[in-house]
Amino acid sequence: MSRELTPQEIAERSLIKKYRKELWNPFIAAVKRYGLIVPGDRIAVCISGGKDSMVLAKLMQELRRHTEQPFEMVFLAMDPGYAPANRQLLEDNAAALGVPLTIFASNIFDVTVQVEKNPCYLCARMRRGFLYSRARELGCNKIALGHHMSDVIETTLLGLFYGAQLQSMPPRLRSKNFPGMELIRPLYCVHEDAILAWKNYNHLRFLQCACRFTEARDASGDGIGESKRQEMKALLRELKKTNPNIEKSMFRAIHGVQLDTFPGFKFRGRAFSFEEAYDLSGLSGGAPQTADQEEA
Repeated sequence: MSRELTPQEIAERSLIKKYRKELWNPFIAAVKRYGLIVPGDRIAVCISGGKDSMVLAKLMQELRRHTEQPFEMVFLAMDPGYAPANRQLLEDNAAALGVPLTIFASNIFDVTVQVEKNPCYLCARMRRGFLYSRARELGCNKIALGHHMSDVIETTLLGLFYGAQLQSMPPRLRSKNFPGMELIRPLYCVHEDAILAWKNYNHLRFLQCACRFTEARDASGDGIGESKRQEMKALLRELKKTNPNIEKSMFRAIHGVQLDTFPGFKFRGRAFSFEEAYDLSGLSGGAPQTADQEEA
């Protein structure tokens, strides 16, 4: 008679069985495509307590079990000032799913609650700085965050609509303030819908942002409030009604940007004017784009 599986074992098995196509395969594809993990890495997998970071933790554990390339991990969680109930939920979920947490505290919520302009941006920057610092203390050379494909697409739209810029969220990033450290995003090719499906299948309840800005959004009644990211989510849901593949199209687009069709661009912080870009296109070995090509 076979032994009944524990909830943790069911959650783990569902990652590579039931949701293999939606979670495991795109996770592995991102790790390989973008060279996110190499032998000898010591990675701080950053756990916020939300669904994205927790599924990242479980996928990284599965990768460690199945890979022939040795790497080390620590599961690093920062308490930015959670209410006791939220801190407890974070700890309970980690224990139930077999994720051994290293938790440290910070005062981020105390600082950002006093800021009226771009508090979420400040919160994200501060979080990253604290995580880099603690990860380096623990001997890590990389931090892994739970940003997924939906985050990438929404960030691209936010930059276009509200930042007057065409930019996206890269799958890996060298730290400017912590030399030798890198940020990686192993969920880069995973859609948020797949994470939600896994969460619901396993009857899990995860922590939300739990700050006053999230509470205001939830109290708005439309699920958006003043959140521009939620506005992008709503816009994409509407656009998918007439074009179900619109997110896949956008994701492919950021992998094939045609710089020689833009009147200007930035590379490594340097701005290139139209004339500089035009001259570069003529020197690249290929002919500049013609009017006929543009109209086509």
